[in-house]
Amino acid sequence: MSDCIFCKIARREIPSEIVYEDDEIIAFKDIQPLAPVHLVVIPKSHLRSLNDVTSEYEALMGHLLGVIRRLASEFGVAESGYRVVTNTGTDGGQVVGHLHFHLLGGQALNAKIG
Repeated sequence: MSDCIFCKIARREIPSEIVYEDDEIIAFKDIQPLAPVHLVVIPKSHLRSLNDVTSEYEALMGHLLGVIRRLASEFGVAESGYRVVTNTGTDGGQVVGHLHFHLLGGQALNAKIG
C-alpha cells in the first residue's frame, strides 16, 4: 500500500529508529512510547490486521513472535516481563491499518484493559 505509514517505514521512505530488520520483519521504536521499552514489530508485507492472517502466513507469524522474544531479551525485559499487544479493528483500538505488534516492558505494566 503506497499510503500506509508502516509500509513507508518498511521501505525506508520515512525515518524511524529501526532496531531489527530481516527480509520479512522490521521492528522500530515507537515514537510515542508508553513504557521504557516500546517497540513496534511489523511484517513487511501489508496485512491490514490479524483478520487478514490466513494459513499461508502461519510461518511468518511464528517468525514474528520469535523476533519479539529475541528483542525482549536484547532489550533486557525478558526476565522481568513484558507485554505484547496487537489491536484489531476500530473497536479493538487499531489506529494504523497495518498488522503490528507492540512490545512493551521495562516497568510494571498496569493489568487493567481499557
